Amino acid sequence: METVSRISSMLETARELTLEAAQSASSRGLKPDYSSRSYTPAHIKNLLDSRHDKEVLDGLRRVITLMYRSEPTLTFFSAVVKKVASSNIEVKKLVYIYLVHHAEAEPELALLSINAIQKSLTDQNPLVRSMALRTMSGIRVPVISQIVSLAIKRGCGDMSPHVRKAAALAIPKCYRLDPGTLPQLVGYIAILLGDAQYFVVGPAVAAFLEVCPGELDMVHKHYRSLVKKLVDMDEWSQLATLRLLTTYARKCFPRRTEKVKQTVDKGFYDDPPENQAAEDDSAEEVTVLDPDLELLLRACKLLLQNRNSAMIVSIVRCFFYLAPPEYLASAIGPLVALLRSPQDIQLIALYNIVTVALKDPKPFTRYAAHFLIHANDPPHIWRLKLEVLTIIFPYCGKHWKGVIISELEHFSKGADSDLVRESVRAIGRCAQSDADTADMCLRILLGQISSLDGNLVSESLTVIRHLIQQDSASHKTTVMKLVTYLGSTTNPDARATIIWLVGEFAGIDPDNNIAPDVLRVLIQTFADEPETVKQQIVLLGAKVYLQHLLKNQPEEIAQVNTFPTSENASNIEQELRNEWTDDQEQQDRSQQPDGEAAIKEGEDRITLLWRYILLLARYDTSYDLRDRARLYKSLLASPSSTQLANLLLLAPKPVPHVPSPSETRKDLLIGTSTLVVGADAGYHGLRGYTSLPDWVELGQEPDPSLRTEDVKPEVTTMQTSATAGEKLDKALRDYQNNAPPQRRKGPVAPGDSAGKKTLDQWLAEEEEESEEVTDSEEESGSEEESSSEEGSDESDEEDEEEEDESEEETDSEDETPHREAKQLLG
Repeated sequence: METVSRISSMLETARELTLEAAQSASSRGLKPDYSSRSYTPAHIKNLLDSRHDKEVLDGLRRVITLMYRSEPTLTFFSAVVKKVASSNIEVKKLVYIYLVHHAEAEPELALLSINAIQKSLTDQNPLVRSMALRTMSGIRVPVISQIVSLAIKRGCGDMSPHVRKAAALAIPKCYRLDPGTLPQLVGYIAILLGDAQYFVVGPAVAAFLEVCPGELDMVHKHYRSLVKKLVDMDEWSQLATLRLLTTYARKCFPRRTEKVKQTVDKGFYDDPPENQAAEDDSAEEVTVLDPDLELLLRACKLLLQNRNSAMIVSIVRCFFYLAPPEYLASAIGPLVALLRSPQDIQLIALYNIVTVALKDPKPFTRYAAHFLIHANDPPHIWRLKLEVLTIIFPYCGKHWKGVIISELEHFSKGADSDLVRESVRAIGRCAQSDADTADMCLRILLGQISSLDGNLVSESLTVIRHLIQQDSASHKTTVMKLVTYLGSTTNPDARATIIWLVGEFAGIDPDNNIAPDVLRVLIQTFADEPETVKQQIVLLGAKVYLQHLLKNQPEEIAQVNTFPTSENASNIEQELRNEWTDDQEQQDRSQQPDGEAAIKEGEDRITLLWRYILLLARYDTSYDLRDRARLYKSLLASPSSTQLANLLLLAPKPVPHVPSPSETRKDLLIGTSTLVVGADAGYHGLRGYTSLPDWVELGQEPDPSLRTEDVKPEVTTMQTSATAGEKLDKALRDYQNNAPPQRRKGPVAPGDSAGKKTLDQWLAEEEEESEEVTDSEEESGSEEESSSEEGSDESDEEDEEEEDESEEETDSEDETPHREAKQLLG
């Protein structure tokens, strides 16, 4: 037997030495490869069933490695669950990770570990308690929802803040597991919101936003403490707290404004204003901030140095929707600094910058250089940069206006067709927003018409058309200059635009009307033109013929041919329909199409041109073109419909205004994914998007006293707050007021006329008494040695006691304060 025991001990020693050698090798960098496939499932099970923690750890690490490689590990479930009660913390961690990952697949076996996890909730180590609470809330089995709720309740009252933080993180998981536990969870959140530790309050706020975001009454008494703890929280907690406080501010702080008179220095002899009411109207309205709202804004200013881009965007959102402009201006620099980040962060920052700039573009003019396009910018980045440049363009100085126009002109001549198109459109938006630079932009665009790039020419002419419509009277020569490009321009859109401009604005000056000559030239190549150009030629012919009719009609008809009013518009429309029907019937009955095209004698040239255009359009292959020609022919066939044709063809067109591409997103909430995704999110948008509520009406806001923090009253009594000297003086005063005056024996000390004793005298007597007490204790130690002496001493003491009693009877009133003082002093 001894030999067997020796052999077993030797084997155990060798095994431990092997494990230590493996551990030392791993510490030198020779770590075991847990991802290798050399270990079979049977070998891993043997490791898990071992009695030694090192082998169990080795097996668990291999199981976790297989689990994260998406390989089947459910076969080890029973072996892993057995180790849930292990005392080794490292083993517990890995077992908890495995349980949370596989509990939903094996709910019945996972329930076997609940008792062991509950026991860990009472462990002395707070790390073990917090891990147990997180694991229990992560096991997604609805049966244990009430157990999880009770565990959260225990965690809310735990002494360790780490356990309370784990309880706050477990509340949303419990709510998703069983929404029926909502009343209990709301109570837990109310407790955790008032926690003294900032890293407990942050997860509690996140749980509040997910479980009960509408219960703002719970936030009133914690508002100021949340603002004060905002600086110390981690970044994710700061994001949740800022989101909550922004909503709280809109619902609890009304928007107040007051009029402030602008102070103007006046001379001594200047007369006072005659109209005081006019001076009051000129007063400027200034936003008045609530003190609690100002406390939040000052706290947010301290967070602008944060390195997290989400935090910067959240602070900008807070200032954008809550604060006056001066607060927003302080956050523009950190927001623009995000453009130095990677491209995904740049995209989000630019979307938020565009939204802010649409409301207040002036603060961004200082950072115009940051929005210039770089060669390596992808399309989704440079599009937003161009948009920002066009938004801030009117507010920049002359130097930067020239720089921006030069940059746009350079990129409009590039090889990228998309960049060329957007650059030309950006030039047009700059010209529309700033009238001082409109002429310079127009010269640049006119110079690009002769380009061989048809895309550039088409976009340039479209922008030129918009500029001409803004002030048509001052662009007569511009239209004539554009006509010269009809011979060299082959782009269909460009030719169609020039023809439309000729028909729209060439007839403004009757003496210099070049439209009939342009129409005569275009008819010669009508058959070879694209369909868009043919449509504009037919429209130009209708306008020229209508102007001819209005110019040469009799006076009585000219008086009638004015723009119709709302009273006779319906009659004209009915008459037009009747004429359209009669003309269609005549065309159907006609057997000889050439008969309608017969040229009547005495007809003028413009009428002949119009008839020739109708004849060309009648036999065109395009259905749309034939219908248009038939419509114009019916409008211009009878003098009674001339006024309706005048309304349709020659009425002044509204000036087109090209908005910013992100104009449709300006009402979306800053800092949300919906702002970035935009229309691509679908009809209903992304799930979870909620806009900010409107400002609460003045007089309907909650009472500000609700935001007063609960302060525990300090228990202060006379016995604990008063000093020893004050207690003695009070005892003396009470004695003097209540006791009758007595005559004292012996001489009265100088300075003590009434027989009173000072505090020094009281303290001196106490020291003498304490010395007497110590002497009596020393004498009592020798009682056993001198028993005979004790008898005599006792008789002497009896005599002394009789004398003391007689003295006490005479001086009892003088000794009363002394006794009270001794009691007070202990």
